[in-house]
Parts: sequence; structure tokens; C-alpha cells
Amino acid sequence: MQARQPVIDQATAAALMTALSDVVAEAGKAVLAIDRHSAKLEDKADGSPLTQADLAADNIIVAGLARLAPQIPVISEERVSAPRQVASGDISSFFLVDPIDGTKEFIAGHDDYTINVALVTGGRPVLGIVSAPALGLLWRGLVGAGAERVTLGPDGRIDAATTAPIHTRPCPQGAWIAAVSRSHLDSRTEAFINRRPGATRKQIGSALKFCRVAEGAADIYPRLSPTSEWDIAAGHAVLEAAGGKITDGRGRPLRFVGDPDSVIIPEFVAWGDPAIAEAS
Repeated sequence: MQARQPVIDQATAAALMTALSDVVAEAGKAVLAIDRHSAKLEDKADGSPLTQADLAADNIIVAGLARLAPQIPVISEERVSAPRQVASGDISSFFLVDPIDGTKEFIAGHDDYTINVALVTGGRPVLGIVSAPALGLLWRGLVGAGAERVTLGPDGRIDAATTAPIHTRPCPQGAWIAAVSRSHLDSRTEAFINRRPGATRKQIGSALKFCRVAEGAADIYPRLSPTSEWDIAAGHAVLEAAGGKITDGRGRPLRFVGDPDSVIIPEFVAWGDPAIAEAS
């Protein structure tokens, strides 16, 4: 049996950030080169679409991770047959990858789809990178060390000179902004928002909702219906690194187990202001 891998410390995770960001930016450049109108290949078993862009991004990211951190297993949405040692508990750290989050948005011609990569250790996302290639932006965060937004250059590469730190904002006393899904808004989430008067709903696709909360452009992102670990792990890390908090509907922290057979997160609320999470 393989020896249990220790929890990855912050310094080790930080050392990966720049190179991982370059890999994600490279994947975004490949996605932008694909014609959206002819990209769809098929519908997967869960009814979600699969496109050439999903596969192109997946190939670049998985190859990059294998080069940079070959000892850490990878679970990608497009490779759900990931190593079972993650699920069995023999390895406590793994990457979660969503090659394109918001494939429906991508096909429909919207620009708010993202590429998500997270490093999970000890059940918690500690490093997250979320790129929005069509918007020319990338967000990244390391829990305990802060988060930042970076502009991508015309060639798709990271423009280091544009790096700007980001932080969540205190929730306003009056009108506040709830980031909501364009495709997955459900009745429980609507009821949650309605119990907190004064909300302006802002429709945003994909993990970009986490990033908007992380940079103070929105205050909360609730989703009280099931989603997958790879959909939210990177955004979870970016938002927490920026000062926010993510809980389940009862205020408890989420735990990411990385079991390819059970990657469902039943519900969550992403809070920009941890003070209102405590009071909810």
C-alpha cells in the first residue's frame, strides 16, 4: 500500500502558484482558439454537454499537473476514473479540475465560463485558480496568504504587471448583491435570498460568482441545490483567501473528499462578509 501523503503546507502550495497559473492560462488560450458553434461533441450521462474545448483544456491542465506535481493525484470532471487511493483515504491531497465550468454558457456564446483548478489538502481547498479566458481575467488565491486578480494579455499569457490584490467587502446595511446562477437557480435558493430583504440579484455563470464576491463586486453566492466538488473547489479557495467564508446551509464548513464516485456537494452558501455568516 502506498504510504499516506502528508498534508501539503502553505509554502509548498505557494511554490506551485505561478507555474499552475501559467498552465491554466495556456488552457484558456487553447479554448479561445476553438469555434464554439462546432465545439459540441455529445451529451454526457448526466445530461451536461461535452465539447472539444473541455477536452483541450483537460489535456493541457492534466499534463501540466503531471509535470509540476506528479506525486499529487488529479480528479478532473472529464476523468472521473481518477485514482481510487484518494477515496480510500491513502492520500490526503489532490487536485480538482473543471476544464470548463459553464459549458452551456460557452456554447451559448456567453463569456462568463471559467477554467478551474484547485489543490485540496486535508479535506479543504487551499489553493485555487479560476480563469475567465473570454474576459481576459484570472483570479487566484492561497488560503492564509491572500487573493489577487490578474489580467491576461492579448496572447493569453499572464500580465504580471496587472496583478492586483482583492478582498471581500463588509455586507452593506441596505441593498446588497446576491450572485445567482443563470442556469441553476432553484426554489430553496430563491427562498433563502427572499428571507434577507434588499437583495439585488446578479446573474453570473460558472465559478465567476465566487470571484465577484471575492473582489467585493457581490456580497453572497448561495446555492442550495447539489453541485460537484470540481465546480466549486477553486472558487472556494479564492474566496476564502480573499477574506470570505463558505458553509453549508447550517453554517458548517464544507469537506472535499475527492471520491470519484461521490463528488456531490449538497448545498453551500459563499459569504463575502464572514460576520453575516455567523449571524445567519
